[in-house]
Amino acid sequence: MNLSPDRKIAGVLTPLFALRTETDLGIGDLEALRQFIDWATGIGFRIVQLLPINEMGGDHSPYNAISSVALEPTTLHLAPGSPADLSPEDFDDVIAHNDLEKLRKGPVKHARVRHLKTALLEKSFMNFARCGEKDPTYSTDFNTFCENERAWLVDYAFFRALMEENGNSERWDQWREEHFTADSARDWLAAQSPEKQTRFDERARFHRYVQWIAHSQWTAVKSYAEERGVGLMGDIPFGVNYYSADVYSRRDEFALEWSGGAPPEPYFKDDEFTQKWGQNWGIPLYRWDVMRTRNFAWWRQRVRGVRKVFHVFRIDHVLGFYRIYAFPWRPQRNPEFLPLSWDEMRERHGGAIPQFYPRDDSTWENCEANRREGEEFLRVVLEESGDTRVVGEDLGTVPHYVRPSLRSLGVATFKIPQWENHDDGRSIAGSDYQRLSVATYATHDHKPLRALWQEAFAKMSATAPQAQHDLAKIAEFAGVPPPKAEADFDNDFYSPVMEALFRSESWIAIVMITDLLARKDRFNVPGTAASSNWSRRMQKTGEGLDASPTIQKRLTLIRELLEKTGRIEPRMNTDFHG
Repeated sequence: MNLSPDRKIAGVLTPLFALRTETDLGIGDLEALRQFIDWATGIGFRIVQLLPINEMGGDHSPYNAISSVALEPTTLHLAPGSPADLSPEDFDDVIAHNDLEKLRKGPVKHARVRHLKTALLEKSFMNFARCGEKDPTYSTDFNTFCENERAWLVDYAFFRALMEENGNSERWDQWREEHFTADSARDWLAAQSPEKQTRFDERARFHRYVQWIAHSQWTAVKSYAEERGVGLMGDIPFGVNYYSADVYSRRDEFALEWSGGAPPEPYFKDDEFTQKWGQNWGIPLYRWDVMRTRNFAWWRQRVRGVRKVFHVFRIDHVLGFYRIYAFPWRPQRNPEFLPLSWDEMRERHGGAIPQFYPRDDSTWENCEANRREGEEFLRVVLEESGDTRVVGEDLGTVPHYVRPSLRSLGVATFKIPQWENHDDGRSIAGSDYQRLSVATYATHDHKPLRALWQEAFAKMSATAPQAQHDLAKIAEFAGVPPPKAEADFDNDFYSPVMEALFRSESWIAIVMITDLLARKDRFNVPGTAASSNWSRRMQKTGEGLDASPTIQKRLTLIRELLEKTGRIEPRMNTDFHG
């Protein structure tokens, strides 16, 4: 595959959980991804971008995973013979206790899906274990995987088994006292009866088995994408969940008394806390000094994990490598501080205030130190990434030194056209975008174009002015008049703004699946705990999308625009599904 920035290409962003197939188990899985790769290839996309795929915690957020390396088990394609040890009889036995029709309707029912898929994996594991007892060579590949991945796998499996001992909760600071630290938990296990130790070890082995299956299936899908000339683009959040196997096992590498986030941002009008104080993500800060003494082994291990699955990976909040906004309290206390003034907040918290860590950008010396250290840390990531391409999500309050620094390292940056302006406020033309960049109108956190359109012309809407402003900036970028209520979304707006995005000089032009299909659904609303966050699914399967004349007309337009703007080679047959 040619993923060199010398060649302009286009991609589509979709959360894996949102995809549908005729036979899925209530969530998008790797079979759905295979079908989506074929579908996207037919349109002309050469990149399929996903959200993080690491194992999620109780809030189901892909950006709050309980492991920086372990893969989410619900992404697995489970069917008779997949994995090889899952028999038709066992599959049918588990499915008989679940109403798949209800499970497939509406949003993802994460808890029910996880329960179902865990039951199937346990059936498969039991068969695998029985075969291994009869023939020790049956486990050879599994044992090799465990040995190759032991640097993270042992601690992860131990953590997962401890979760089961504590009601399947990842909140280790609420576990039984003897489990509070990894050392005390191992002392506890050593004091248990042989029978208890065997049961515990078997549960840890089960979780290693699940990860073996997950890594096998994901690497196979990577090869499948390569065969079709499509690159998979993954996502690494800069931070890691406070309640993760990583923090639990390597606690001295994290500053747990501080929570990383982002400074106040007026753009998110529906989040009062973010506008006043900023985003408090709850991620612990890194003890870079400790990591340095270990040659940044944890970060290297994390990058090695993602490059096994993806051809390109995006570092969410790459600014954190240079400096990160930090809160001296956990997110659970946000409501307590929301109504306070700065002086009241300072008094409440003994003088500690939200601030940039390790230092702000108030002086030249600070900026230079942040730049120098950020480049040191990113070079570690680049060393381990090999030929896997790296993209940095550099949105928000960006210090003046960051983008030049990223470009000098060969890290592609992001371009959101409605936010890319000259000093006098004029939109920067797409022809002036640096080639080493990724252009898109929206990420998973932003309102799709159709939602902006609807909001801009809604009567009595407090957010209408912001939506109108965003639409006007996008129209300015596309070289068309600002939209009016009587305008036609498809003809007057959709077509020209898509062409402008593809015509830009950016290496990759990404279209979110909701923008591609002109839908207004959102996958996440930052700062909220809405039940729809990380749960919305597409209304149609791939076959359903192909059967819709309206959707086919839109996709034909996209194919024509990709050819017109040189992001794919023209071909004689315009029926891209023929």
